[in-house]
Amino acid sequence: MNYRNTFAGLGALSAALMASLPAWAQEATEAATETVTEAAAAVVPVIDKGDVAWMMTSTVLVLFMTVPGLALFYGGLVRTKNMLSVLMQTTLIAAVVMVIWIVYGYSFAFGGGTSPYWGGLAKMFLAGVTVDSTAATFSEGYVLPEYLFIAFQMTFAAITPALIIGGFAERIKFSAAILFSVLWVTFSYFPVAHMVWDAAGLIYNWSAIDFAGGTVVHINAGVAALVASIMIGKRVGYGKDNMAPHSMTLTMVGASMLWVGWFGFNVGSNLEATAGATLAMINTFLATAGAIIGWCLIEVLTRGKASMLGAASGMVAGLVAITPACGTTGPVGAIVLGFIAAIACYFFVTTVKHKLGYDDSLDVFGVHGIGGIIGAIGTGILCAPSLGGTGFIVEAGTMGAQVAAQFKGVVVTILWSGVVSVIALFIVKALTGLRVKEDAEREGLDLTSHGERAYNY
Repeated sequence: MNYRNTFAGLGALSAALMASLPAWAQEATEAATETVTEAAAAVVPVIDKGDVAWMMTSTVLVLFMTVPGLALFYGGLVRTKNMLSVLMQTTLIAAVVMVIWIVYGYSFAFGGGTSPYWGGLAKMFLAGVTVDSTAATFSEGYVLPEYLFIAFQMTFAAITPALIIGGFAERIKFSAAILFSVLWVTFSYFPVAHMVWDAAGLIYNWSAIDFAGGTVVHINAGVAALVASIMIGKRVGYGKDNMAPHSMTLTMVGASMLWVGWFGFNVGSNLEATAGATLAMINTFLATAGAIIGWCLIEVLTRGKASMLGAASGMVAGLVAITPACGTTGPVGAIVLGFIAAIACYFFVTTVKHKLGYDDSLDVFGVHGIGGIIGAIGTGILCAPSLGGTGFIVEAGTMGAQVAAQFKGVVVTILWSGVVSVIALFIVKALTGLRVKEDAEREGLDLTSHGERAYNY
């Protein structure tokens, strides 16, 4: 049956009927039609139950990345005597940042202000937010409950400063770690999140792409970890004592939890359960797989053996690199990006760190910082339609312009985080001191800071 001809016939019949009506009737009919059209144009935004269910799931998955994922990943990488200190730092930092997020963090990042650097004070203590208020998604006419958007973004804010502790693990005072996290998240994370993800933000208006946090989370945290590792200094016995991970089993368990949770991180950043979410999903699989293969391959070529530590490190490197690109890169591009990121991160953690002599305990800068930089710049290349991407968003519509926008976003994030980190560390040093005493460090932070042991044997 030819539906097109049928509809054309109905249209002609309708026109004929209209022509047969008196003039007053035609005018009334046309006025009614215009009213209906205007009403249809002003459709009330829809809250889709499927989107809500997916975003609630994504929010829980990102929490799963932090506790227990990141906590176990980092915990396995330190020595036995410091296992609980890492678990405690991760857990308490996440809890403190969640409270701060509600008090003023959400307002600083997404408060609706017009400043390119912060969101203002309008939504402090969640002023004006109710069960009926909404936040926009990427599809016109569809929204999410604002409480859900707040909770989702809160988990991003909670995990980012927790990433930093890997840079100074096994030697920082517990109070110093918490105070630094509060200062850093206030003056680095919240402003950078606003600049990148808010419509008024500086980097957002450069049309830089950061789908799920390559700059906001990984470069931001990686730079802070590098600065902190240098300013706090090396661990006692660094380069002399055996500082190998105490449990590769726990590290692998934690890394696996990170991979699973990262689907909430990346796919949830689509804000909807749509086709765009499926692209982010498959890319989160493939970039990670490519990075694991890349890291293991370079280990075989340089060391003769592939290690479990290498596979876990490659896993995280691939996840970091694809984070900014997951919603705009094609699947093949994701594999390439993960593979390249793993090679670069391997070079930094095995060569550059030792040549420069800094003690980034768990290679936060080498994996998150370098992986984030490669991912952010690579996003500008791999979003090209000719490479399977979804297209450039800069006004010029060229790869060069998109890469330039990405590069500017990376530079601003590095400088912003670096300066804030230096100032925050000086403040913490003046107030509480940064390092535990040498005897306490030798004995281990589990007992000296928390009065507990991870293992009773």
